[in-house]
Amino acid sequence: MSQARKRHAKSRTVPAGGRPKGTAAIGAGGPRTAAPGGTVRSGAAAGPSADSSADSTADSTAGSSAGTGASAGGRTGTAERTRGPGGRGAGSGPPGRTARRRALRREAPVVLGLLLDDHDFTAMTGYRTFPHDDYAQYLHQVDRMLRDLHGKGTHVAVTLFDPADYADYCATTRQPPDAPVTRTRYVAESTTAGPAIRYDRQPIDTVRVDLAREAERRATWERATDLLLEAGPCPDCDQDLAHCAFDRASHTLLRLIEALGPGGHHVVCSLRLDPGEPALHAAAQIDAAPPHDDGDPRSPDDGDLKFSDADMLVVCTVMTAAEVTGRTAGLVIRTTTGTGEDAPGTETVRGWSLRGGTPQPLSEAEVFNAYCTDPATGDPVPPEPGVRYRAGLPLPPPLPGDLA
Repeated sequence: MSQARKRHAKSRTVPAGGRPKGTAAIGAGGPRTAAPGGTVRSGAAAGPSADSSADSTADSTAGSSAGTGASAGGRTGTAERTRGPGGRGAGSGPPGRTARRRALRREAPVVLGLLLDDHDFTAMTGYRTFPHDDYAQYLHQVDRMLRDLHGKGTHVAVTLFDPADYADYCATTRQPPDAPVTRTRYVAESTTAGPAIRYDRQPIDTVRVDLAREAERRATWERATDLLLEAGPCPDCDQDLAHCAFDRASHTLLRLIEALGPGGHHVVCSLRLDPGEPALHAAAQIDAAPPHDDGDPRSPDDGDLKFSDADMLVVCTVMTAAEVTGRTAGLVIRTTTGTGEDAPGTETVRGWSLRGGTPQPLSEAEVFNAYCTDPATGDPVPPEPGVRYRAGLPLPPPLPGDLA
């Protein structure tokens, strides 16, 4: 089975006590798409075999016979034109048409499907039309093409090219799998709905790590969402139980962050499922701004929380899944700037057990054991230097007008 996909996160700032919302789709309009190492086509996708030479991709803007060059405004060739009366070329269009077309090409985004690891790469080498035989060289060629497109001002989104999902796509659509045009269509029609990251000249290894993290986040969200579909109605109102539980989870988390005070809070929620099924893990970074010295709550950024919508959506969904399924989840928050007895800059770890949607504080010893025990083997793990392990804080009472 293929890895599930995720959308790119977008940071936002909300007042303390606010609720996280869903994520927005990446980009708009008709993207140009390509698979790794492939020549970019306008309005289509090139499979992984479209171009085996990084130099030809970086140094030439010529595309395939059906598309434009890799650069949005690049030409595929030049030709002598006979000048007519008035100095205009014979057969040329109205003045400004070429400039407008080039401007339009510059605004056309590119989507590139990336083979994430050597295992996926090896699976694609079984196709006769796949021209690459070395994963390191393949990544080098992809890196050259990405840098070339970025240097020309082209917006590039990198998506996941999953060989198993590609095989399913070919079987479903009855297209020949060993054909560059099929790989092109797969990127254009399938991967763009999955996890994607924006390329901004980061190293290719960073691109791979970020894309893998995005794919894992999407997989966690989709599995947790599947659990919510079986929730049924809420016993206290006419709405779905999943909807009410999500509201409670988001407010519970934000109340805990308010209790922890200003600083950077790294939140991790874990939910164990049935035996043999991998546990769900979701993480989010929440930065809480300190209050201003003037004490005026209307001051800009006074106590505001900054976080990624997509990350918070997944964390709260996993917390919701724990409540509606009756399972026990774990919640751990690492704070990089402490309050009270913790000096600024100290890393402090606290933990809670989520039962029925209510966080039960763990003792200091329970937090220490949770962090200093290998979950796979049960063997002790040395504590991290400079990290304090503290008991979880009680959940503060809700504010007026807030959810209980």
